[in-house]
Amino acid sequence: MELLSVIRRWRYRQEFSIREIARRTGLSRNTMRKYLRSDSVEPRFATPDRPSRLDPFADKLAHMLRQEAAKSRKQKRTVKQLHADLVALGYDGSYNRVAAFAREWKAARHREQQTCVRGAFVPLTFLPGEAFQFDWSEDWAIIAGERTKLQVAQFKLSYSRAFFLRAYPQQTHEMLFDAHNHAFRVLGGAPR
Repeated sequence: MELLSVIRRWRYRQEFSIREIARRTGLSRNTMRKYLRSDSVEPRFATPDRPSRLDPFADKLAHMLRQEAAKSRKQKRTVKQLHADLVALGYDGSYNRVAAFAREWKAARHREQQTCVRGAFVPLTFLPGEAFQFDWSEDWAIIAGERTKLQVAQFKLSYSRAFFLRAYPQQTHEMLFDAHNHAFRVLGGAPR
């Protein structure tokens, strides 16, 4: 909850003294009086612009981040690697400052491109009997006292999410066709 709303409620609704509010919040009585007189919702503290050790390297880091943004996910360097590259160029600041700069840069880029950070999600909808999903997975089972690897055929109807599983010792065409035959029999037919 916002600090000022708590202070005002304690003062005007519950009629606590300024001294009691100051004791509960750990702030001075003068600060309490200032907050109670102000019309703002939450106090704003002006932070002065201080020079950072990263300032001389900011353009280089922004250039590196632009290059990394164009690469595929597996080829991108991590922020830790970018920090190491800056250290090799003479940067003697902390990793945390580089990571904060990278976060701010990425957020600004998303705002500029009007994209969301995680991307868009478009839900898929299906009609009854329209489609199904099939995949193989591996699992282990104890058969006759021996640990055995099994190949599991997995079917799932896209509309109802009803599923069918059948395990085989290996993935062959014969077993694929057998799994489909059993699944369509159990599920009541083949989807369109």
